Amino acid sequence: MIWMVILMTAVSGIGGTGIGGLVAAVIKKDSGKTVSLLLSFAGGVMLSVVCFDLVRDALSAEGEQTSLFVVLGGIVVGYAVVYLLNYLIDSRTNKEVAHIDEEHPKTADSLDELIHADHYHEHRKGSNAYQLFIAGLVMAAAIALHNLPEGMVIGASYAVDTAAGVENFGAGFMMAIVIGMHNIPEGMAVAVPLISGGMSKAKAVLLTALAGAPTVLGALLGYYVGMLSPIALSLSLSFASGAMLYVVLGELLPESILMWRSKLPAAAALVGMLVGIAMIYS
Repeated sequence: MIWMVILMTAVSGIGGTGIGGLVAAVIKKDSGKTVSLLLSFAGGVMLSVVCFDLVRDALSAEGEQTSLFVVLGGIVVGYAVVYLLNYLIDSRTNKEVAHIDEEHPKTADSLDELIHADHYHEHRKGSNAYQLFIAGLVMAAAIALHNLPEGMVIGASYAVDTAAGVENFGAGFMMAIVIGMHNIPEGMAVAVPLISGGMSKAKAVLLTALAGAPTVLGALLGYYVGMLSPIALSLSLSFASGAMLYVVLGELLPESILMWRSKLPAAAALVGMLVGIAMIYS
């Protein structure tokens, strides 16, 4: 089972973001509207999976009832940890790169700011190799950050499969497919500004793919913690749920809206939720 966890997570994380970066390198025209809809759709699917599958499993891990307050606490902690990590990256980046002018708000009011591409652009203007290297590290950290909790979701889901005696096409496999799907447009959203900022297509695709590597580490952590005991599995699932809620609400949906300021991303999110519900209960 552990090799299946590693394989599927690598395909989902590295493969998903890498394919997205490759698509962005091949497509010549602006694909912002398409990527926006795909991001919204994936966000809707993930909301359904978290609310109707992961939380449900956390409340009754391995058939044992878990306290609602324990699950809610795990969700809050998972959300807070990813939020704080994002905050630390933002504060670190803001110290390195000045904003355009005094009136420019220090908020993610554009897609480039949200995924930190603006900091790469600023460093690239007359910067030396060391500054560009530091900017690249900040960019990679920002991209890879939420891939770790995504991996935990896959690993914890595979732990549920192991406890239930499911070996192949269970919850873990479904989560890997769904997260891989959402990593494709996410990889596109990351690679487009990198390529537009002057980075070669090959390097942009490689960086985007490598940003998915933490997904494997997260999966191993989620799987082994989940295998310790029913309460550990419940905590792993609830933590992963909170982390994924931040990824969806703090990353995916804002990205989709900033890429296309329209009502259609909301409709795509609704369709994604309905598809997610159908996948869970079919």
